[in-house]
Amino acid sequence: MLRRVFPHPILSLTLVIVWLMLVNKVTPGNLFLGVVFGIVIPVMTAPYWPNRPALRAPLMAAEYALVVLWDIIVANFEVAAIVLFKRHDKIRSQWVVVPLELRSPEAITVLAGTITMTPGTVSATLAADGGSLLVHALDTDDPDAVRDEIKTRYERRLMEIFR
Repeated sequence: MLRRVFPHPILSLTLVIVWLMLVNKVTPGNLFLGVVFGIVIPVMTAPYWPNRPALRAPLMAAEYALVVLWDIIVANFEVAAIVLFKRHDKIRSQWVVVPLELRSPEAITVLAGTITMTPGTVSATLAADGGSLLVHALDTDDPDAVRDEIKTRYERRLMEIFR
């Protein structure tokens, strides 16, 4: 019974929190409406999630979020330094092919989103077979180092989270 009312409990909680942040005021009415959204939306969309991924390591997911947040902060300063102080003809943009060991579409989506959220890199395309990701790096001398950093900092953790 509880599974039918809350088919995606994390999504339900997230919807309530996001709703309260959107209205920017915590009142009983807003909380009630957030709970209604948190119940109705997951119930209505449950048929479209037949094989939802299992989050195997929630603490690793928290660690991953902190690593990504830190990398975003650091990359903002690095990109600002490139834009403000580096001459245009000295910037070495590179396309980097990142071979993937990930097979879960959800994990690949998280990886591609992480790369795109981190300033200085953007995910451009996923190979048709899902075996590699094409990434554009704003400034790098060593595309192999960019590939290796993506694999060790992000893909390795995502493999543990979505095993």
